[in-house]
Amino acid sequence: MKKSLLLFSMLAFLASPMVAVPEVQAAQQGKSKVHKARHKHKARKVVRVGKHHAAAAMKPVMTPLRAVSYDKAWHDEELNLRSAAVLVIDQKTGEALYAKNVDVPTSIASITKLMTAMVTLDAELDLNEELVIGDEDVDHLKGTGSRLALGTRLTREELLHLALIASENRAAAALSRAYPGGREAFVAAMNRKAREIGMKDSHFVDGTGLNSSNRSTAADLAKMVDASCRYPLIHQITSTGSYDVSVPRTKVVRVRENGRTHKVSRVVQSHMAFNNTNSLTRNQEWEIGVSKTGFINEAGHCLVMQTRIAEQKVIIVLLDSWGKWSRIGDAQRIRKWLEHDNQIASHHPARAAT
Repeated sequence: MKKSLLLFSMLAFLASPMVAVPEVQAAQQGKSKVHKARHKHKARKVVRVGKHHAAAAMKPVMTPLRAVSYDKAWHDEELNLRSAAVLVIDQKTGEALYAKNVDVPTSIASITKLMTAMVTLDAELDLNEELVIGDEDVDHLKGTGSRLALGTRLTREELLHLALIASENRAAAALSRAYPGGREAFVAAMNRKAREIGMKDSHFVDGTGLNSSNRSTAADLAKMVDASCRYPLIHQITSTGSYDVSVPRTKVVRVRENGRTHKVSRVVQSHMAFNNTNSLTRNQEWEIGVSKTGFINEAGHCLVMQTRIAEQKVIIVLLDSWGKWSRIGDAQRIRKWLEHDNQIASHHPARAAT
């Protein structure tokens, strides 16, 4: 009887569902979690190296300039500035320290090239790719000259240097021409970028600034300067006082062979130095982060800068100055005012805290 009961119990036990031991169950769950975690980790890796995410990592994050406050801005003429439109902004707080005709749309000439540089860099094109200066890059609108002869081969990065430092129009024209989709697509990208960074009263029609229909306001240009500060290459280029390039050229020399002298053509490397059109970049007293000048008759002489004055990062916009050197003089007067004028401390009580 006991043997029958024992046999019956064993059969019942074998027929019942298996119950997992807690430690084994936990281990199995742990393995499952590890497997899922590894799967997710691999998935993240695939996403991170994807095309769009790589592009996002390369493109600077556009943190808009703080809403500009004009409540405490000086509007008087005590500084005796010679520019028709002036804006000086504390870049950190967005407070306008000086404002004059800031919302008047005007032609902006080669200040345009800051936008040209940003659009070029946003496209993540190969900076080492060589582009050839062609007739389509020649200025047929204003008839301005250039030191870049037709057929000159330079890399995209070298052209960026020349466009921003020396304001070379053929360099800027070549950059826009070599953009995916050509110049029409390039100009469309310029205007999209303007809207992206909050330039509400601006319009672009070309990448050089030779066309007077490139228009903006001092208020909008302050936003463009602020955005360009996010690009390390633009900072590096525009704060440089000069830049050299080496280009091949044909040189005719006299050669004596077999007792006779004749002329032969030889290709030699020619070194050309380009100075920054903003002379303040070669002045050690100035700490300039971003800089660009501009001039056509419709715009007058213009200058925009991001600089540090009295331990304060400021953006300076000077449009339609009276003469070639007035924009530099105005910048010097603004600096002296911010550094030495005691009235500014009482007029802007918040300035000491920035």
